[in-house]
Amino acid sequence: MKAGLAILAAIGTVSAHSTWQDLWVGSTDKDTSCTRVVLNNNPISSLSSADMFCGISPKTSSTLCDVDAGSALTVEMHAQPGARACKDPAIGGNHYGPVLIYMAKVSDATTAKTASFFKVAEDGYTGTTKSWGTEILNANCGKRAFTVPKSLASGQYLVRAEAIALHAGAGNPQPYVSCFQVNVKNGGSANPPGVSFPGAYKLSDSLFSKAIYDTAFKYVSPGPAVWTG
Repeated sequence: MKAGLAILAAIGTVSAHSTWQDLWVGSTDKDTSCTRVVLNNNPISSLSSADMFCGISPKTSSTLCDVDAGSALTVEMHAQPGARACKDPAIGGNHYGPVLIYMAKVSDATTAKTASFFKVAEDGYTGTTKSWGTEILNANCGKRAFTVPKSLASGQYLVRAEAIALHAGAGNPQPYVSCFQVNVKNGGSANPPGVSFPGAYKLSDSLFSKAIYDTAFKYVSPGPAVWTG
């Protein structure tokens, strides 16, 4: 683990919360038009909380963003609503942890309250400089781009962006979650299986059972493997 991380962990527990805010379709900035904007930038308090679905008390939105299967989407995180300056970290305070992106096919993305999510992207921990997903996110001005699988069936989807801060020690994960509403066009026929939130993670999972500053820590991806189509 990183030098001094154990000392910095105590500092990180009291600073720098963040929220997923904005969506890009290709190079087009959709801002928060297709975002279920969450109530605040606090982490979710429990892996079993209903907030694990799409974040803390998200607002409703009637807007969908169209995206072609096989093209790029980018989710964007920052510390405060509207604070998109690259000079500030997307998530600071030594909030080390993975960044994960899920999708779920739903009949109506503007109203869905349950869904089966499959993972389409992940930045975990590689053991090198700028190795945590949150560090990579900070280096990219809060942006994480991914490709909508070309074989994915057309239809409405929720895109679930998540960062899990692990700085507070074993048994204390701090998830930050938001959902974006999209309409996938020109897709294939694939409908991959998924998992439910809450429910996909448990405190007994390997990732949450040992502190990241423990020399015996080993990164094990939470939830399902990435589905590439």
